[in-house]
Amino acid sequence: MEGPAAVPVLQREGEVADEEMLRVFNCGIGMAVVVRAEDADSAERVLTGRGETVFRIGRIEPRKPGEPQLQLV
Repeated sequence: MEGPAAVPVLQREGEVADEEMLRVFNCGIGMAVVVRAEDADSAERVLTGRGETVFRIGRIEPRKPGEPQLQLV
């Protein structure tokens, strides 16, 4: 077993919480490139100039004590 079919097995057998699975795995988005906010436009130009399709999917923010590591909004 390999690829996406292995993910539910890993979660079940490892007794991994949903939140941890979302934190660890990319949830099927493919390759992710993380850049500083001020570099996002430039990075998008470079990637699209090389034939890639770009989707901006999130941002990184500091969290307050007690907040979850991952927040889906």
